[in-house]
Amino acid sequence: MSPLRNNGDKAARQEAIRRIVRTHQVGTQEELGQLLSREGFDVTQATLSRDLAQLGAMRVSLPEGGTVYGLEAAPPRGGESRLMELGEMILSVEDNEMLVVVRTRPGSASLVASAIDHARLLECLGTLAGDDTIFVAPARGRSTRTLNRKLKAFFGKEDIP
Repeated sequence: MSPLRNNGDKAARQEAIRRIVRTHQVGTQEELGQLLSREGFDVTQATLSRDLAQLGAMRVSLPEGGTVYGLEAAPPRGGESRLMELGEMILSVEDNEMLVVVRTRPGSASLVASAIDHARLLECLGTLAGDDTIFVAPARGRSTRTLNRKLKAFFGKEDIP
């Protein structure tokens, strides 16, 4: 086992995560943590979760069943431009008086919700994601219709329901 590296070196840790996810079928954060430990990184589950979100990791279904972590070909960009990149994962955006509901391809909701949260939209209070559905709460004094239109524009999906 190699000696523990500086765990504060986020760039080195995230590069190790990229390499591991691309070369191993990693099904859980616990597995990923063990593989990182073998490379000298001692990380908490919370740090792994943040790193995976920042790297744009998503759950990918395997043909034989089960899921593993996968990464996009290029590192994700932040903010509003990232929402445009994720537009292909969006199936619909609808609202009522309380929430905006975003439906995504299976397994994509947490990645899309994380991007919405990281964009820090003035119209958005926060998100709650399942596997393929996201509830987006508008900020105080903002209408769900306005938030709906803003999300559709960012995703490049003005033409979807």
